[in-house]
Amino acid sequence: MRWLLLILAISFPVFGWAQSALPDRARTPGAINPAVTPATIADTICVRGWTQQVRPPVSYTEPLKKAQIRAFGYADRRPWKYEEDHLIPLDLGGSPSSPLNLWPEPHLGPDQWGAFAKDRLEAVMVRLVCRHRVGLRRAQSIMARNWIEGYRRYIGPTPDNSRPHRWRSAWNGSGDHRW
Repeated sequence: MRWLLLILAISFPVFGWAQSALPDRARTPGAINPAVTPATIADTICVRGWTQQVRPPVSYTEPLKKAQIRAFGYADRRPWKYEEDHLIPLDLGGSPSSPLNLWPEPHLGPDQWGAFAKDRLEAVMVRLVCRHRVGLRRAQSIMARNWIEGYRRYIGPTPDNSRPHRWRSAWNGSGDHRW
């Protein structure tokens, strides 16, 4: 009996479950901003700076991140290891403040599926949506269901989760986010 308890104690983290690059779909299924539709993208997500108008303040997201880290039972509870991220990004019409769309996404290492790799996919997807190469609802679905599969399809099989130096090149090279 002691051996069984020892094996169980070693097998499971004492402080909670390991965090994942994908959120728990039951807790974070994603939610959309009703103001962003296929008919409104030219006036919303495809306008430079639009997301700054809807982004929730850190005074809202930081306490939410800390509460979710505890509630989700993450093994590593240090908040600086996470980005409180929108599963469906703001620049693809994700809900700015719904806890159903926000989750503590781990940064992880440079060759792992983490927050910076997801940011790269977001930049590619918004460019494709604003150029009418991928539909808004399709892009939202890709992000909500499994952004890693989306990354593999639209970027490549290996994650680039290194911290970006500049986002300019991720958009269109000029710094102008209007497509």
